[in-house]
Amino acid sequence: MSQHILNHLSGVDRNLGGLIRAVGTYGLVIENNCHPYESLAQAITHQQLHAAAARSILARFVNTFGNGAFPTPEAVLAAPNEALRAVGLSFSKIAALKDLAAKTVAGVVPDREVLVGLEDAEIIARLTEVRGIGRWTVEMLLMFQLGRPDILPVDDFGVRAGFQFTYGLRKMPAPKALAAYGERWGPHRTAAAWYLWRACELKRAGTLPVPLEQIRLPRLPRLRRRRLASTVKVAKPKAATQVKAKPQAKAKSKQATNRPSSKKAKSTRARK
Repeated sequence: MSQHILNHLSGVDRNLGGLIRAVGTYGLVIENNCHPYESLAQAITHQQLHAAAARSILARFVNTFGNGAFPTPEAVLAAPNEALRAVGLSFSKIAALKDLAAKTVAGVVPDREVLVGLEDAEIIARLTEVRGIGRWTVEMLLMFQLGRPDILPVDDFGVRAGFQFTYGLRKMPAPKALAAYGERWGPHRTAAAWYLWRACELKRAGTLPVPLEQIRLPRLPRLRRRRLASTVKVAKPKAATQVKAKPQAKAKSKQATNRPSSKKAKSTRARK
């Protein structure tokens, strides 16, 4: 990385500049010899597993269905689910791998040559169509496979924790707040993310520099609930009229009971 980029990051952010000086040389390694299909298949295999367990399952997967080479999409589509389950893959990962294989055959997941010519947003939109592939997975591919310089994975735990440590915050920033703050790092946000990962390592080693200045994260507009005043029912005076009418009704009923009936009145006059 050129010194110009490091000077830019240090110039727009004093705390990040202090972290850069503490870490030293930028060392993100680009692995550009891997097909996007293979990278995504490996990512699916590693999901929610310890690294050692994932490597073991991936090795059995390759040896069983690829004869030492990485299994082709056609081989994955032809493999029975029971055979894939036998190498240690869960049913959800089997479904994701088969969907990845089908979309690779259909061209939704292109080869590297095509992918290089696409914009970041288009790559994210296309690859997240695959079952089990989220934005974070595609961002890792953009950073470590394609070497895209302006990617900030705001949902990454390590990036958020590194930001918290570097800036002396009480808690990790929300992804949207981190995205808004990180706009100042563009167009070199990949480098900023790499240094924030290193901040976690310095924190564990006890060598993280003290923040040079206090910051305030951008305040994000909150969604306000619409007032439902128009839908609130107002009590009608009818109910009050009915309440007052009840005693009158009772009074009338009492008067009616006190009055003799017409038959009783006639019999009384007849006796007289």
